[in-house]
Amino acid sequence: MANLLDGHRRIVVKIGSSLLVDRERGMKRTWLESLGEDIARLASEGRQVLVVSSGAIAMGRKLLKMPRGGLRLEENQAAAAVGQIALSRTYSEILGRHGLETGQVLLTIGDTEERRRYLNARATLSTLLDMGAVPVINENDTVATSEIRYGDNDRLAARVATMVEADLLILLSDIDGLYTAPPLEDPTATHIPLVEHITPEIEAMAGAAGSELSRGGMKTKIDAGRIATDSGTAMIITAGQRLYPLSAIERGERATMFLASGTPRSARKRWIAGHLQMNGALVVDEGAVAALTSGKSLLAAGVVSVHGAFSRGDPVLITRPDGSEVARGIVAYDAGDAAKIAGLRSSAVSEALGYEARAAMVHRDDLVLGHVTESIAAEVASLIAEDEEAERARSGAVGAE
Repeated sequence: MANLLDGHRRIVVKIGSSLLVDRERGMKRTWLESLGEDIARLASEGRQVLVVSSGAIAMGRKLLKMPRGGLRLEENQAAAAVGQIALSRTYSEILGRHGLETGQVLLTIGDTEERRRYLNARATLSTLLDMGAVPVINENDTVATSEIRYGDNDRLAARVATMVEADLLILLSDIDGLYTAPPLEDPTATHIPLVEHITPEIEAMAGAAGSELSRGGMKTKIDAGRIATDSGTAMIITAGQRLYPLSAIERGERATMFLASGTPRSARKRWIAGHLQMNGALVVDEGAVAALTSGKSLLAAGVVSVHGAFSRGDPVLITRPDGSEVARGIVAYDAGDAAKIAGLRSSAVSEALGYEARAAMVHRDDLVLGHVTESIAAEVASLIAEDEEAERARSGAVGAE
């Protein structure tokens, strides 16, 4: 099999609890050291690696000498609190030997599903990568509840991969890929090296799995694959028990590759263009139009007026003064702050707001050029008319005084 890591520059690696923690002996340090060498080598090649790591609860159970079997929610959270410190310390020590800094990031489902928190999490992860650090990410089990959680790190890893526009997600598992049926149950099951599209037939091949130390199974990996590939991120499932598991992928050892539906950025922009209802509008001048059409971000200086009641992270329409659409995207400011800085140069934005502000009103990565539909045009025209009417009413009240 060919080297499946070829051409991938930003890679998310998900590690299951059973790979990291032995119930009797604790952390599998030798294995983790071999993975650290793999990550360091990829970093030396100019690649960026993020790690989504299970193991906090399993490690905490071992350290706190908890009995086998199920735990109450508060016991799981206590185990996570203790285990996460041990886990983070070990990652920091192992990667630090190779000159790599480690950044711990704990997420809940709201951090990836609510746009405002999503933007903050993405900005943190992107900054860590830009600074050459390796983000080590886990679900925040100390505060997550059974009702509001991912429940497994396969799906969390897929969300992280799409969030940072990774071009590859690797799920290190206790099995070397997808089979036509669960191989432990069906000895005639055959390995599938390549999945071009996740179909109902592919989903039917996934059997339930998991253990006391692992909440996942092949079904959650297929779910993760759908999240990742639909957003433009390819995915690999492969056995993780062997030492130097990323090198094993490069050597062509057995794995299943799930092809992406497109590039991460184009998939994200298709989503912005086709699936968001606009919450407001930014009217821009011709200088901003020229900048946007040349691939640049929308800066406050190019904004003429702000309409609608939107919050940071909401979708907005970007139009010319005549109402014709220029683009649409995810806005980086609440409507009130956007109105305060409209027309200001970047150097004056932070002073006007009273805090250190982002450079772009709408970043180019969160923006897609488009053509207005009649329904959206009517919606935006209504927003502008309402704002103009409110402004006339305010002016009249002031004049009467």
